[in-house]
Amino acid sequence: MFGAGDTGASVAEPGWEESQRGDAARPLRRPWLSPADAFTVVRIPLAVAFLLVSDMNWRLAILGAAGASDFADGFVARRFGGSRLGSFLDPVADKFFMACAFAVVLLERALSPLEVLGVLARDFAAALAFVITLALRRPAAIPARLGGKAVTIGQLLTLLAFVLGSLLLRPLAWATAAVALYAIWDYIRVAAAQKRALGE
Repeated sequence: MFGAGDTGASVAEPGWEESQRGDAARPLRRPWLSPADAFTVVRIPLAVAFLLVSDMNWRLAILGAAGASDFADGFVARRFGGSRLGSFLDPVADKFFMACAFAVVLLERALSPLEVLGVLARDFAAALAFVITLALRRPAAIPARLGGKAVTIGQLLTLLAFVLGSLLLRPLAWATAAVALYAIWDYIRVAAAQKRALGE
């Protein structure tokens, strides 16, 4: 799931790739839709379902289905190619699912508001950065980073601990929050390095 910008870096218009075949080089535009998008969009109704059910078995099934859809869309995108819509839809679906799932955690008072904020800190920072780049009309993406992937794993493990009623819920939440702070710092560092490389 996420990666706050856990997408490929792009400095040109998204969806364009250079195809160089001798003198016939020309830009190729990725399609608007791809098979991977079908797996991505599944996470949106799954997020709503997580909000509505209270049975542990149903929540566990939904969490597993969301994780499977995330793996499937990544696999299919690598196998058959991604789409222009998918580069936007995938992080939106990820963040929507996490927001809904941790809203349930918060409503059931399994974690404090501060702890939930810490777990989702990377996602809030990514959303803020996205809004700022749009406002400046300079949208950009940062390559997938190990820290971002670790945050996603931590979030999923925290949700799993919540569903199972595990005593590891709070330690996992705090560990995820710590990794999220590192991930935010790492993204800022990489973004600054990219700007220097572009001479900005």
